[in-house]
Amino acid sequence: MSADRKLFTLVSILIGISIVLTYSLSAYTTLLFSVSEFHFAIRQAAFGFLSILIIWLLAQGDPDKLLTPIGFTLFIGSAILMIAMPFLPEFLVSAVGGAKRWIKLFGFSLAPVEFFKVGFVYFLAWSFSRKLGHHDGMGVKQEYIRFAPYGVVFLGAMFVIAFVQNDLGQVVVLGLTLLFMLMFAGSSFRFFLTLLVGSLLFFIFFIFTAEHRIIRIKSWWALAQNSVLEILPESIAEQLRVPTVVEPYQIGLSLNAIHNGGLFGTGIANGTFKLGFLSEVHTDFVLAGLAEEFGFIGVLFVVFIFLWMLQRIFKIANRAEDSSIYLFSIGVGLLLAFAFLVNAYGISGITPIKGISVPFLSYGGSSMIAASIGIGMVLMASKKAKMD
Repeated sequence: MSADRKLFTLVSILIGISIVLTYSLSAYTTLLFSVSEFHFAIRQAAFGFLSILIIWLLAQGDPDKLLTPIGFTLFIGSAILMIAMPFLPEFLVSAVGGAKRWIKLFGFSLAPVEFFKVGFVYFLAWSFSRKLGHHDGMGVKQEYIRFAPYGVVFLGAMFVIAFVQNDLGQVVVLGLTLLFMLMFAGSSFRFFLTLLVGSLLFFIFFIFTAEHRIIRIKSWWALAQNSVLEILPESIAEQLRVPTVVEPYQIGLSLNAIHNGGLFGTGIANGTFKLGFLSEVHTDFVLAGLAEEFGFIGVLFVVFIFLWMLQRIFKIANRAEDSSIYLFSIGVGLLLAFAFLVNAYGISGITPIKGISVPFLSYGGSSMIAASIGIGMVLMASKKAKMD
């Protein structure tokens, strides 16, 4: 059977949109770094064509022979790289805010965590399909015992990503994906709920262990508090209100950019908030840039394409007879969906900004290539599913 062509086409459309957005939204950044106006667009085009080629090549592969070796290479290889990064020499790694997240190769920066996410999802799918199955009325305690080895692996990954690389946003995306994959693998709702509450407590703990995260939460709440507190009694609202000491600068500019776009946008290349106001809008704030230049209609179109892509991924999962392919396809869809939601909620002020890129849209090679490997593996697996 052939791979799902609709999914391939939808991802290619998103990559094409990202190249256009990168060219339009990087205008100020090219001036700031004194490079050609096409500098970032050419690089994004190169990443885009490479990603499409990777998807196409993987889609030709035999899932019975290639899925497991690729999945475990991503999982183990990127885990080793993440652990080794703090000990690598400066000329090999790039550090931001004291955290080493990127490996420098031939003029490009590679983020191992992006590839680890895909490998981690494959590992979970492969293992869940063999070890878990339906809970069959077992108690929550037994389910926790059954889950314990995966919890240890996740805690190890969480330590490396959250503490060593100082990247809590990726932990949020991975944690949510793990939780929902557990539910699809056959865990009970009670177990899912207790794990969710525990995860929220851990999340709060991580926030209060770093000053910059506390500032980010206060910054977000200062912006969001008025709309939330007005529905509460004044006595309670006053206890929860914080003074706007830390100006939510980026979120405020992002909201202004979205507002400025209106229904139809200012037109391609006519946005103003990319001109030094909203920093590097072609990366984490690409949706705000899209909203300003293409308006609500442009955002609606991109969301439609993204949702259609997710629908095809979940359809492959639903049609798969192999439980590991079923879980892996769901996992890849969840990774992409949660990354999109975390970014969209952040730039619109609903939640604090997490620094998560938008899959296939934000500028950057690691995120796009890693997501493309995930899609390519799903397409490879789709040949074993009964697709129309």
